[in-house]
Amino acid sequence: MDWGTELWDQYDIIEKHTQSGLELVEKYVKFAKERTEIEQNYAKQLRNLSKKYNQKRSSKDEPECRLSSYQAFLDILTEMNDYAGQRELIAENLMMNICIDLTKYLQDLKQERKTYLMDAKKAQQSLESTYKQLDSSKKRFEREWREAERAAQYAEKTDQDINATKADVEKAKQQAHMRARVADECKNDYAALLQKYNKEQNQFYFSDMPLIFNKLQDLDERRIQKLAQGYVLFSDTEKHVMPIIGKCLEGITKAGTNVNEKNDSMIVIEQNKSGFERPGDLEFEDYSQGINRASSDSSLGTPKVSVDPWKKKPNNFWLFSKRSKLSSPVLAPFSTPPAPSPNGPPSPKFGRDPLSYCLKEINKTVKPRISSFRTLRRSKFTPERIMPTVTEDFAHLPPEQRRKRLQQKLDEICKELQKEVDQSEALGKMKDVYEKNPQMGDPASLASQINQTSQNIERLRGEQSKYETWLAEAGGRGDTLRYKAHSFNNNGANDVHSPDGAYSDESTPDPSQAIYAEFDDDFEDEDLAAPIGKCTAMYNFPGASEGTIAMQEGEVLAVVEEDKGDGWTRVRRNNGDEGYIPTSYVTITLNK
Repeated sequence: MDWGTELWDQYDIIEKHTQSGLELVEKYVKFAKERTEIEQNYAKQLRNLSKKYNQKRSSKDEPECRLSSYQAFLDILTEMNDYAGQRELIAENLMMNICIDLTKYLQDLKQERKTYLMDAKKAQQSLESTYKQLDSSKKRFEREWREAERAAQYAEKTDQDINATKADVEKAKQQAHMRARVADECKNDYAALLQKYNKEQNQFYFSDMPLIFNKLQDLDERRIQKLAQGYVLFSDTEKHVMPIIGKCLEGITKAGTNVNEKNDSMIVIEQNKSGFERPGDLEFEDYSQGINRASSDSSLGTPKVSVDPWKKKPNNFWLFSKRSKLSSPVLAPFSTPPAPSPNGPPSPKFGRDPLSYCLKEINKTVKPRISSFRTLRRSKFTPERIMPTVTEDFAHLPPEQRRKRLQQKLDEICKELQKEVDQSEALGKMKDVYEKNPQMGDPASLASQINQTSQNIERLRGEQSKYETWLAEAGGRGDTLRYKAHSFNNNGANDVHSPDGAYSDESTPDPSQAIYAEFDDDFEDEDLAAPIGKCTAMYNFPGASEGTIAMQEGEVLAVVEEDKGDGWTRVRRNNGDEGYIPTSYVTITLNK
């Protein structure tokens, strides 16, 4: 069924219907535009939200960056930003595939509809013009036929009149004959115009207008089909990005499942572990001992030791207070043994090896002391205590953190050094090529670069040696830390660690501390520990610092002691040489 057959007489209805259809397309385009604006605003708000909570993004050096919960939140912000990008893609596709496309198609439909309606009007005007001609011809034929009848009646009347002359009768007959001939001509014209009009009317109602109506029907059906495609695109546009949006949501879910509370706790420990020992018990100080000994000095022959019962005690170690330095008990210089008493044997305190006694006294002084938590809130915070002076060797950090920062810095220097060495080798090869093939370049042009690279290598090697020394001093030798951390002078022993676990860099190291390090090494050499695994060197290590051991790339060593978190591993060669090497320089395989 088509409009030309069934709606041949409903021109006005068809015109109104097609106009209403075009208005529906316009309304849908407007709806899609507003939806596009909503998507764009939504995407913009999501991006601003992600940017708002991501603008204070910490650097990689800040502690919380390594926490899985923090990383998960950053991943969520990233996924949310990607999600916003997909919403923007939806808005863009809606604008391109629906709004712009339908608007252009709508303009074409309007122009096509206007053309069809103009053709219909032309056909209508042509038919109306023919009808006017027919009507005029009909009226003329009617008028002329009446005149002919009157002329015929007048001629007949004149012929019957006895008083009329023969000339009058002939004249009346001629007039009637002329009128009849004109009437016949009008009749013929009327008949011809009537035939023409009927033909045009038949053409109009059975051919022209049905064709135009069918074209309008086809236009309207194409308009409906295009609008239906727009409806489908409205859904498909979002369906096409749903897989990516699903991946974004899966990424958010994965970020949540990747949070590891135990690992975060371990990271907090790793980042904040000071490396100090817990404070030991306070020892009983017997002030009456000095009085008893004073009465029996002559019989025991012991030197008089003046004990001041009101001597100022060392500062206590407060767990939550800021750092204060501990003044250690006065210890006689190691190089000067106690003078023997002329009246008898030496004091029992010095009856054993003086070195053992000194070590015992030192161990007493390095144990932080704590008496009560009652005064925790009495601690006073000063700017000097809150913001320690940052030094190049990281001496302002606790031992554990200092070792890690030094190891990190050393690794960075090694990478930069390797880069400069590779560049130096490349420049050397390029220079050789230039020397063999002068047409490729001037070898002298590389002199400045080679010189600069050599200077960089020397500088980096100096920094490497410096940081290796600091790393060894900071605990690269494991348990020797507490002996190397002391300094001695002629006035006694002062611990460079403050009682609450902080470094104090005000004391001056004394060469005599090497004696205690050697003493510790003697005990380490007494019994050789069984290897717990093997390691293969990935890089050369000079082993220039005390307590370290040199190794060559590819060398296999026995692992004696694992890395305790300070970045150093204790190894042994087949000839019995032992020492420490950087853990990052080797690949370790432990025995099962």
